[in-house]
Amino acid sequence: MRKVVQWATGSVGRTALRRIIDHPDLQLVGLLVHDPKKAGLDAGDIAKRPKTGVLATDKFEDILALDADVVIDASLISIPYEKQNEKIAKLLASGKNVISPNGFFLPDVQGEAYASPLREAALAGKATLAGIGFNPGFVAERLAVMVTGIVAKLDAIRCFEVVDASPAPSPGLVFDVMGFGSDPAKVDVTKGPIAKLYDIYFAETLTYVAQALGTTLATMTPDHEVTLAPQDIQVKVGTLPRGTVAATTWRWQATFANGVKMTHSILWTSSPALHGETDEAHWRVEIDGRPNVRLSLALTDPNPAAPLSRPTMDATAALMIRAIPDVCDAAPGFYRLPVVAPYATRLA
Repeated sequence: MRKVVQWATGSVGRTALRRIIDHPDLQLVGLLVHDPKKAGLDAGDIAKRPKTGVLATDKFEDILALDADVVIDASLISIPYEKQNEKIAKLLASGKNVISPNGFFLPDVQGEAYASPLREAALAGKATLAGIGFNPGFVAERLAVMVTGIVAKLDAIRCFEVVDASPAPSPGLVFDVMGFGSDPAKVDVTKGPIAKLYDIYFAETLTYVAQALGTTLATMTPDHEVTLAPQDIQVKVGTLPRGTVAATTWRWQATFANGVKMTHSILWTSSPALHGETDEAHWRVEIDGRPNVRLSLALTDPNPAAPLSRPTMDATAALMIRAIPDVCDAAPGFYRLPVVAPYATRLA
């Protein structure tokens, strides 16, 4: 029985909390929340489950004092990128493994000033830090890398994500983080704080794919762009006036040392119809080589009336929950995602 702490109860966090409570091999021992109104509530009430006896706290020190095997960190990714690291290091030093989708896939990519405090804390606490998520974490790192194993010659990899943000319930996410509704004449979101954050964040993805293929990342060039609203667009949290930002494409063009090209693209949009997209949420992986490979991944909920974001939340939570035994049993330090038989130019 693994003792688990859930950190944060947003969309992913609440889903993970339910999975922890329901799981026969996991014991919820702590719940950290950011909203003071949730402090003192039973975790079961927050998760719409029977009472657990575990009360939520908004005091980080309460979590540090707990006896726990692992912390599932589903807090919002911070700006600047390294802002979250101080608390992560404290958790590791206290002997708790940490699983998070907020980076940490390849901390060494960010340099020693970034990685060293985390590594030292993990070694001191004999704990492991794992970056586990859907994108980043699965689409390129696991799915695309695995598919390269069926080609005899590899020329290029392209990964695409489309996210319909119109039903998102958070004004802060839609207007501040995504930059929707902003005037492009006044603010260039492709060069703002979120762009810098994503450039750092996804450098780990591109580096991981290169290393999985037995090579290195030679170049990585941001190629971001915005789509403006052709007319007023109504989303759940408000209206995006005509001529303001209605979609952002976060895209990177990379070259590996072995000559393979890679594109990684994420489209956040207020309306997939603006881009000719018909799937409500989907991911595509394209491999150029011999043979070419075209792969499409769609996640749907068994309940057609469920929020469009629920399947992705389920998938992200499932990835983190499934990783618990692997991370807990791993050597102290940084956890590395396993690689399944990728393309190789040379045979060891």
